[in-house]
Amino acid sequence: MELLVGILVKVLLFAVIAGLFTLVITMSVRGRRQEARIRNEWEQIAQIAPERGWTYHPCTRGQIDQYGGMGPILYKGENQAAWHYTTGEFRGRPFTYFEYRYKRSTVDGDVNDFGEHRRLVIKAVFIITAPGSGPYMEILRRSKLGAVLDGRPGKRVGVAEFDKEFKVLVKDEDFFQNALSGGVVPFMLADHRAKKSPLRFRDNELITWYTGALSPQTVDEKLNYLCDVLDRIPAQAWTAA
Repeated sequence: MELLVGILVKVLLFAVIAGLFTLVITMSVRGRRQEARIRNEWEQIAQIAPERGWTYHPCTRGQIDQYGGMGPILYKGENQAAWHYTTGEFRGRPFTYFEYRYKRSTVDGDVNDFGEHRRLVIKAVFIITAPGSGPYMEILRRSKLGAVLDGRPGKRVGVAEFDKEFKVLVKDEDFFQNALSGGVVPFMLADHRAKKSPLRFRDNELITWYTGALSPQTVDEKLNYLCDVLDRIPAQAWTAA
């Protein structure tokens, strides 16, 4: 009986080791495939810009300093780097998009000079010019984590489904009322892109972002989404701002 137990223990131990070994190989292969896919999409990003008459820079510094300390660009500073920085015109509106990169502490990743593990985080940011200038307003999807990190309750628009799904942070009551009095609220409730595309109004710009690398598909998706939102904001919202 003891011999049989010993054999079973060895078999189980071998199975666990083999499973872990297979998992490591699978994760490594998957990681290499993902890296190859991202690099291929970066190459496409560089190609589509001149094809569409846009201006593309692999990396530029100082162009995004004014956005530091808010939204996806966590840190304030001078000469901050913007990767795949692209400008042009989309559906008749000037735009900018780029990748913002930073490293955060984690249990794995690269180790810095202080022995800290740091993992690279990429934020893809899209900015499009609005018809006029307006005060700060941000529309975020509600989440349990967001409620913990940001305790601001937000402004309610009076549509139960929208108020349950989204949080609106505002500084100007009139702009809030005018901007969301048209088709924006029903549009965001019906469009799947709204659930993964936060919105920030800043002066004469509308901004959205996501965590991850740029790709040709997301470029078209996010720029179209920003234009679709702007198309549904009444003209008087800008004249009254």
